[in-house]
Amino acid sequence: MNIFNLGGGSGDLAGPASAAACSRKACRADASWQLLWNNPKIHTPDRRKVWLACGEHKAWLEDYLQTRGLWKETVPLEGAEAGGNS
Repeated sequence: MNIFNLGGGSGDLAGPASAAACSRKACRADASWQLLWNNPKIHTPDRRKVWLACGEHKAWLEDYLQTRGLWKETVPLEGAEAGGNS
């Protein structure tokens, strides 16, 4: 029994980084950008959380984070260091 698959299905874990999906709600498009952010109220200044974005939602997610003072940087997914702080 797989505790991560109590609802049924194959139980396969997420695929390789190339199969990463956009973080925008209800979007399952392949991501091509990483939006690095942190919440200064709860994270140390060097901590970076990561949202993934497809080309269509990159600007929307950046605006969302910038409006709240959380956005730090946007970088291409291909040039990213694996295993970021999410």
